[in-house]
Amino acid sequence: MSIYENVAFGAWLKGLRDKKALDELVRQCLQRVHLLEEVRDRLFAPAFQLSVGQQQRLCLARALAVEPEVLLCDEPTSALDPLSAQKVEELFRELKERYTIVLVTHSLRQAKRLADYVLFFYMGELVEHGPAQQVFSEPKEERTKAFLTGVIG
Repeated sequence: MSIYENVAFGAWLKGLRDKKALDELVRQCLQRVHLLEEVRDRLFAPAFQLSVGQQQRLCLARALAVEPEVLLCDEPTSALDPLSAQKVEELFRELKERYTIVLVTHSLRQAKRLADYVLFFYMGELVEHGPAQQVFSEPKEERTKAFLTGVIG
């Protein structure tokens, strides 16, 4: 699909058929993920032509177009170069003002930068959860302490 179709598809499925309204929605969503200026002249080009970092932001634009309550993000920066990952993280900091974001990451540094609340799983078991500052600075569980100090994981 094209860049435009990627963003518009969910809203179209939900019944939005007005071309002007779809155009505006696509523009707004691409702008919210800081992608509009980069793709303005090629909205109908295939989305696979975008860089991986741009594709990640396009996925977020596509999700935002259907006005979700929660964004579920599984390793959203795992395949990105550091600059692209930084852009996506900055975007998450902006989006968390309006959306609940559930972010799965294996990067302890990323979790420390982004999390407000942490759930620590080890071998499929929920070990500890709580406010990020509390879990990172004063973990209650030994496995959490071992993970945070690099003994395990």
